[in-house]
Amino acid sequence: MQIRLAKYLARSGVASRRKAEELIGAGLVQVNGETVREPGRKVGPGCDRVTVEGREVAPTQDLVYLILHKPAGYVTTVRDPWGRPTVMDLVPETYARFRLFPAGRLDQETTGLLLLTNDGETALALTHPRYQVAKVYEALVKGVPRAGTLRRLRQGIRLEDGLTYPAKVDILRVKEGNATLKITVYEGRKRLIRRMCRAAGHPVLALKRVAMGPLVLGDLPPGKTRALRAAEVKKLLGAGVAHVQARAHARARACALPERAKREGVARPDKEGS
Repeated sequence: MQIRLAKYLARSGVASRRKAEELIGAGLVQVNGETVREPGRKVGPGCDRVTVEGREVAPTQDLVYLILHKPAGYVTTVRDPWGRPTVMDLVPETYARFRLFPAGRLDQETTGLLLLTNDGETALALTHPRYQVAKVYEALVKGVPRAGTLRRLRQGIRLEDGLTYPAKVDILRVKEGNATLKITVYEGRKRLIRRMCRAAGHPVLALKRVAMGPLVLGDLPPGKTRALRAAEVKKLLGAGVAHVQARAHARARACALPERAKREGVARPDKEGS
């Protein structure tokens, strides 16, 4: 059975499907020796030879899911062109053959939960903005936000790239004049928590992610990894399936709307303001 090239790369543990599309667009993927730039190109596992930057890849049968407690000072990437320490340096040697990659990002100084996997489909479901998966952080901020500031953060705060989505924000504790906030967001903009708190007048002093979707960091020590338990994998895959199904239902509904409107004589709305 043939599948889309981007999906083939995701199943091969190269990257999430979104990142795989970027690799294809950059001309780094070849099919049977020919450079391909269309993510929708169909390939057959076992029939076509697919390479990424000259290295042959194929769908893996053994899926691996590791939680890493990322410490500060590590960049979230598989390879760093500037030679900085990466999160992959913390993966035990026993997992080297699985070609894991990080699902999503934490900036260099942010600590906490990071999923490492070779399952591109699930990585996409957890990290793509369209799925709005909850990400929970503990942020030590300068000063103590007042009620009005907390309300702004909860309702949406204006950043240079637009208004943030509504978030859950609560004060966990106050120590030495600074507050630790528990912040739950449902989008994945770059350095979002740091920019939100700075815009609210309370810069982040330390930031840690403690949960993402059904995954919880718990008491895992910094720099250590652990494989997901069977129940956690089941929850994780269930979350991925739910997001994919929701997307499929939305797409089907969107396709059905024009036909329904045509039958009922409803005028097509203008693009803006619809």
